[in-house]
Amino acid sequence: MHENRTTYPKKKAQMYQLLQDLPKKYSVTALVRLEKVRASQLLPLRKKLLGEVEIVSIKDKVAKKSLEKLDIPGIEKLKEKLTGQCLFMFTNMSPFKLNVLLGKNKVLLTARGGDIASIDVVVPPKNTGIAPGPMLTEFKENKIPTKIDQGTIWILKETTPVKKGEPISAKLAALLGKLDIKPIEAKIVLNSALSEGILFAEEELVVDVEKFKEKLIQAAQEAKSLSIEIAYITPDNAEQLISKAAQSARSLSIESGFLTDETKEQILQKAHGQAQNIASKLPDEPKADAPAEKADAEPAKTDAPAEKADAEPAKTDAPAEKADAEPAKTDAP
Repeated sequence: MHENRTTYPKKKAQMYQLLQDLPKKYSVTALVRLEKVRASQLLPLRKKLLGEVEIVSIKDKVAKKSLEKLDIPGIEKLKEKLTGQCLFMFTNMSPFKLNVLLGKNKVLLTARGGDIASIDVVVPPKNTGIAPGPMLTEFKENKIPTKIDQGTIWILKETTPVKKGEPISAKLAALLGKLDIKPIEAKIVLNSALSEGILFAEEELVVDVEKFKEKLIQAAQEAKSLSIEIAYITPDNAEQLISKAAQSARSLSIESGFLTDETKEQILQKAHGQAQNIASKLPDEPKADAPAEKADAEPAKTDAPAEKADAEPAKTDAPAEKADAEPAKTDAP
């Protein structure tokens, strides 16, 4: 119907021209996928990124016609991803940084039947302010304990009817809406980004900032350790390298016995210890054993008087024989 027309509405013509100029002005052209994002969410985002990011919402047909006229590396691949209402972001910022900034701008929305819970759905104990009636059945079906007090329904204890990643039924979604509980996370996600002729897919743009930070810290520590090991001096490791060199010099001085004011005490202590060790391994001098042999010989002398004492009775027997001989003399006259 409109294939052969030569004139276009003013707004479409302006959008067409805008999409011709902005990819040339900025180094990054990003395509955004809208996940249950409302216009009210885009307004504060535009203000927050003002001066750094230009945001353009345009129909896919107009965008395709405009982009096909551009001579930019990779633009053809980006054009293939255009479907429905398109939201472009143009910036000189890194596409990874842009995706992190967008990830921080999240809002929670009420659930619809079939939605997947973005968080654990927690129903706290409270006065619902809802009058008893058919609603009691809805609480019971979703296993939320209640009581009636002062003409309203009270939730007795904290309950988690659905956990993160689980589907939300239509009945539970309706009940959560009445309790003003919003379990669905709405966010703006980069579907793809063209930077310096390279088209990055959605999964390639996701950056775990904390994990990336840990890797950077680890890499810095390993680089510092390596520079110290190979003695490559930098402002960060100069103090440690000088300290290591001084310690190595002291150790070498002590090991080689080279006396300095700092090492002389340790060298002398080492030499004294070595001398004591050698002395303890030497055999004892021979003179030290002579008194012991002489002491062992003494008992031989003490045995001799005992033999002499045994010989004494032999002398005492002799007078006895002389006494017996005396009567023989008296018989002679």
